[in-house]
Amino acid sequence: MGIGEFLHMGGHGFYIWGSYGTALFLIILEAFWVSKRRSKAKKELEQMEAEFARIDNQGMNG
Repeated sequence: MGIGEFLHMGGHGFYIWGSYGTALFLIILEAFWVSKRRSKAKKELEQMEAEFARIDNQGMNG
């Protein structure tokens, strides 16, 4: 069996490799989305912590 036959997959290569390509694309896309959401959540958490620290300091000084 040569590489051409392997890639052709008995006439079904287009569907098989297309499915693999689509799945890989979606996995990479989801990883990107998760990374972006994580960064956003981290920024929001830092802002909330800064706000709570500011409120706490005002309470101690006031």
